[in-house]
Amino acid sequence: MLSEKELERYDRQIMILGKEGQEKLKNSKVAVVGVGGLGSPVAYYLAAAGIGTILLIDEQTPELSNLNRQILHWEEDLEKNPKPLSAKWKLERFNSEVRIETFVGRLDESNIDDVLAGVDIIVDCLDNFETRFLLDDYSQRKRVPLVHGAVEGTFGQVTTVVPGITKSLREIFPNIKEKSGKFPILGATAGVIGSIQTMEVIKLLTGIGEPLLNKLLLVDLAFNTFDVVDLR
Repeated sequence: MLSEKELERYDRQIMILGKEGQEKLKNSKVAVVGVGGLGSPVAYYLAAAGIGTILLIDEQTPELSNLNRQILHWEEDLEKNPKPLSAKWKLERFNSEVRIETFVGRLDESNIDDVLAGVDIIVDCLDNFETRFLLDDYSQRKRVPLVHGAVEGTFGQVTTVVPGITKSLREIFPNIKEKSGKFPILGATAGVIGSIQTMEVIKLLTGIGEPLLNKLLLVDLAFNTFDVVDLR
């Protein structure tokens, strides 16, 4: 049941989702894995949309070179507050109606079942495929949708994995090779791709629109190109 405050706060999106759709958001739990360049806009917009519970997962502490894109972290957090805790403090003050849970650490086979228990959707905001495939395996095993996003430079990609309906990440990227070292990234790229990932979550939870099922969205903001690859 939505309170009077919630009805006012979410008035503009209730015009799109309806009260029932907004209640679905309120009753959902979404995990944001990686609270960096992608995780920052994803977490912000999930909180803005009124997702009932947001689980933030990361093992790192913000560094100065993160701040061109990781907008949930400020100079006062540098080398001090782990990213989930840094983000939790801001998000709770941004939307007090939303519950923010945190896990500071690295997901692995020994803890993933406990950490992600009860999650309705997982959002992949990572920068490595080793952990992405761990999420993918969990997604397939537990039948939990996974929204994948990745960025580099001015380029980004998004796809949504729904077990039993779409290909898995391992099937989409069978021969992926990890890159070592730092890679270039503009904050605006992460902002656009993270926003698209958030929209995928909202579409999955409410049923509006058409998620990127068996489709890979490829974006290059340097040339304003948006291409959709049919994965079937």
